[in-house]
Amino acid sequence: MVLENAPSWKPDLAAEFEQPYMQKLKQFLREEKSKHKIIYPHSNNWFHALEATPLDQVKVVILGQDPYHQPKQAHGLCFSVLPEIKTPPSLVNIYKELQTDLDITPVKHGYLESWAKQGVLLLNAVLTVEASNANAHQGMGWEQFTDKVIATVNLRCEHVVFMLWGSYAQKKGAVIDRQRHLVLKAPHPSPLSAYRGFFGSKHFSQANQYLKQHDKPLINWQLPETVS
Repeated sequence: MVLENAPSWKPDLAAEFEQPYMQKLKQFLREEKSKHKIIYPHSNNWFHALEATPLDQVKVVILGQDPYHQPKQAHGLCFSVLPEIKTPPSLVNIYKELQTDLDITPVKHGYLESWAKQGVLLLNAVLTVEASNANAHQGMGWEQFTDKVIATVNLRCEHVVFMLWGSYAQKKGAVIDRQRHLVLKAPHPSPLSAYRGFFGSKHFSQANQYLKQHDKPLINWQLPETVS
């Protein structure tokens, strides 16, 4: 559990790996593996959000809660699935809002890598999950680590857009300095809550408007039609 492929984050996060909570988390994950439990995503992708979006390039942060827990879905970016996997319901609703907000036609995949490479940090609060057992790794230490990630962005970056969807993300984002950053709040895009205000929130156009005001490159929210 190191950040060899995320060097920009290491000065701020490396010390976390020596903390008691992280030692306990490592031990927990080792024990789960020794019991032959399947953990998603693959360990190579636990820190993929940090690898795909260097700290000095963060423009937007979207907070998720837990990785997908079915085969071949999770790959370390919140809301995103691998190219060959059916687009999950919450992401379908995100695509609907994108179409309403920016007239972007939904693509036929759920792979959000191109957003991450443009500076959209797609961060789950918990970075691992047991197969077919949602939320199985909550409360084991990941939340403390991802709190540190959020605090690092808050402190080290300027004029970042935080999209906080649902009460869980909003509570986790409570530390964000509203004087330095833009905080956008809406209900979660899940089918259970999207109609309570996620639809029509126009977060994507608001994000680009804010980035433009601060002379930052805009996010191209149009995903590529095909991915390899």
